[in-house]
Amino acid sequence: MVMAMDRIALTSFPSVYQRSSRPHGYRSSRVFMSSTIRPASTEVTNGRKPYLPPREVHLQVKYSMPPQKLEIFKSLEGWANDNLLPYLKPVEKSWQPTDFLPEPESEGFYDQVKELRDRCKELSDDYFVVLVGDMITEEALPTYQTMINTLDGVRDETGASPTPWAVWTRAWTAEENRHGDLLNKYLYISGRVDMRQIEKTIQYLIGSGMDPKTENNPYLGFIYTSFQERATFISHGNTAGLAKKLGDSRLAQICGTIAADEKRHETAYTKIVEKLFEIDPDTTVVGFADMMKKKIAMPAHLMYDGCDDNLFENFSSVAQRLGVYTARDYADILEFLVRRWNVENLAGLSGDGHKAQDYLCKLPARIRKLEERAQGRSKDTARNIPFSWIFGREIRA
Repeated sequence: MVMAMDRIALTSFPSVYQRSSRPHGYRSSRVFMSSTIRPASTEVTNGRKPYLPPREVHLQVKYSMPPQKLEIFKSLEGWANDNLLPYLKPVEKSWQPTDFLPEPESEGFYDQVKELRDRCKELSDDYFVVLVGDMITEEALPTYQTMINTLDGVRDETGASPTPWAVWTRAWTAEENRHGDLLNKYLYISGRVDMRQIEKTIQYLIGSGMDPKTENNPYLGFIYTSFQERATFISHGNTAGLAKKLGDSRLAQICGTIAADEKRHETAYTKIVEKLFEIDPDTTVVGFADMMKKKIAMPAHLMYDGCDDNLFENFSSVAQRLGVYTARDYADILEFLVRRWNVENLAGLSGDGHKAQDYLCKLPARIRKLEERAQGRSKDTARNIPFSWIFGREIRA
């Protein structure tokens, strides 16, 4: 759930490398598209066409990986089987949402519900805005599985493919599915939020999709997921800390458990990219720089509730103010990945590779400077924003 960087412009940074045009084989190596989301009718709801994102998805790029690179991912199937799949937990050893919730079959069910609701009375509205935003992000899981299955060379070609890449994607999705289920049920029982508005937001978000700018390219896709999983690890970890501070130890345990899953998934995705750096460092470092130049747009960036066209930005502002996820976290994640993948010490790079390497190593410091300037401006622009998720009550953002 990377949010804060959407408010920090990086347009002054030079392009890392020039896009080259390549002759195509069975398909064009790069196809440029305008928004792929088109309504089926001209019906207008709340002043907008149904299923249209809150903002236009502009120029999109497809199939940027040269076809000859497909063989790399085919050759890595054995490696993925031995090094990626062990990061999955067997279903029988996995936690389930009901482990953390009142037991409906128990005679003490109503007392357990009352206890949960009493604890939630101590939580602030701004905390609930951030928790709801995290939950909605998790609930749009169908979109994320779809995104991974756009990646050439690793997609699940049949829906039940036995390749290690496909097995990973399905099992990763199954593990992640528990996160939204658990937070959704907890919030429903709490009585503190407008579940119908939240459910509408989830439906809008899944219908809108996402635009991670990964171009059907697994190099870009796995860099994106490495970054995103670390971001959600940080965000859920911070919501856990706040819940504990505010007196809800059970909610702190829930958020901490979800954060632990995200950390395990982050480790798996970063190992994939580490392997790509080992066997194809030039393409990988150029791809890494490309993703950072475009900025990592997190899954819920097309969030909409039927009311607020700037819902994601407003939610992000609250998360920034509470310290749940900040622009500084964004820079810290980048710096972590640059160290994790040993970008500074890569050798044997092309000219474009060296430019990408230099760009990446200097970028965290640049982002932090921009964040400091943005913080100064935000003090002058803060205002109260109503959130439909908490019955239209206003939050400082």
